[in-house]
Amino acid sequence: MSDASRAAAEFTRLVEIMATLRGPGGCPWDREQTIDTLKPFVLEETYEVLEAIDRHDHGALREELGDFVFEAVFLAQMESEAGRFTIADSLQSIADKLVRRHPHVFARAAGAEPLDTAGQVRARWEEIKAEERSAESASGGKTLLSGIAPALPALLRAYHIGVRAASVGFDWAAAGDVMEKIQEEVDELRDVAAGEAADRDRAEEEMGDLLFAIANLARKLGIEPETALRKANDKFTKRFTAMERAIAASGRTFSGMRSEEMEEEWQRVKSSS
Repeated sequence: MSDASRAAAEFTRLVEIMATLRGPGGCPWDREQTIDTLKPFVLEETYEVLEAIDRHDHGALREELGDFVFEAVFLAQMESEAGRFTIADSLQSIADKLVRRHPHVFARAAGAEPLDTAGQVRARWEEIKAEERSAESASGGKTLLSGIAPALPALLRAYHIGVRAASVGFDWAAAGDVMEKIQEEVDELRDVAAGEAADRDRAEEEMGDLLFAIANLARKLGIEPETALRKANDKFTKRFTAMERAIAASGRTFSGMRSEEMEEEWQRVKSSS
């Protein structure tokens, strides 16, 4: 049996299992779920997939991808029961979209310019997406930015907003230009923070502008900022934990240390990691 045939058979089995769990005589917990109650599970599985990718743990990734697909099948089963759509409709939608957005592979027109690099493909992909959104906007449908999920983590959403705006030419010319914008935002935030009575609302606004600019710098540098920040969080956590354990092993406590001593311990941990 080919990989494709085996995948089709196992996917069909999963869909049938889900229908049984939701059906008469099925699982009481599964039967009482709604698309709203599944949201935290969808989010949890998403981050578990990302964690497996970050660790390059391929065994864990195999399992987490199965859990991730299960959540999609679960949601589609409930939509099917309500008569809205089936998982087959979702699969058809993404398959049609992939074919439509890869004309250089599936519908090579005579005389069409070949796409030989990933950069060319990415540019053409964004052009096609922009054309689709333009058509939807003209008919009262989606606008350029409306398709970006508000529920995305804010830093990741800022990144995708920048990608969409850049797809129509609304962008800085180079990464250096974004650096200048970041410096401008830092200066404005410094002015607010330096005031005798800090204006919290304005400080929040300036901090948001700074983070938005940083997300766009990441985009210009080809870095996905959510992943970069997640790795920075993990690095800090590892180093801080090592510092905490070293301090405890020496019989000291944070409360009994001066800031200079903490900094010395921090630098010691950094140099050894």
